[in-house]
Amino acid sequence: MTSQSASALRSRYVQQAASDLEENRRLQKELAERIKMLKQEEALLSDIITLAGRYESLAERQEGFADSSRLPEQVTHERPAEPANREAAAPSVKPASHRPASGRSASASSTAQSGAKGKSRQPLLGDLLMDVLRAHDEPRLAKELRDELLDKHPDRKPTPQVVRNTLEGLVAKGRIRRHKQQRSVMYTLVESADRGHTATEAEVVG
Repeated sequence: MTSQSASALRSRYVQQAASDLEENRRLQKELAERIKMLKQEEALLSDIITLAGRYESLAERQEGFADSSRLPEQVTHERPAEPANREAAAPSVKPASHRPASGRSASASSTAQSGAKGKSRQPLLGDLLMDVLRAHDEPRLAKELRDELLDKHPDRKPTPQVVRNTLEGLVAKGRIRRHKQQRSVMYTLVESADRGHTATEAEVVG
C-alpha cells in the first residue's frame, strides 16, 4: 500500500468517525427531548387523574345533598308567631287555621321528597361509561365511548375532556383498564374478580 492510499484511507476513517459522532449527538438530543415530553405527559396525566377524582367526589356529594335536603318542608313548618293580643281576642280560631296549614305542609313535604328522589336517580357518568364498556369485549377509544353514550343517553352531553377525565378516574380506581396502542389510548372493563389486581397494575403503568 502506498503512502497516498494510506492517507486516503485514514482520511475516510476520520470522516466516518466525525459523521458517527454527529449522528450520536443528534440521537442524544432527540432522546433528551423525548424524555422531557414524556415527563410533561406524566405530569398532565397525574393532573387529569386528580381532577377526575375530585369531579366524581363532588358529583357524589351533590347527589347526597339533594337526597337529604328537606328545606321546603322545614320552611313550611316554620310559621310566624301570632301576636299575643290576637290569641287573647280569638282563641277559638287558632285550631281551625292550624289544620289547613298542616295539610299544606304535608303536601309540600311530599313534593320536596319526590323531587329529591328524582334527583338521586340520576346515574353517575362513570357508571354510564362502564355500562357502555360492558357491551364490548375489545378496547374502545374515549371518542367511541362518548359517541355511544350520547346515542344511548341524549340527555347527557359531557364534553370529550370530561369523558377522558372520568375514564382516567375509573382507571385509578381499578374499575377499568387502560391500553396504549401507538399514540391511541383505549379502555376495557375490569371484571370484579380481577379488580384488586388491576388497580395495582394501573398504578404501576400510570
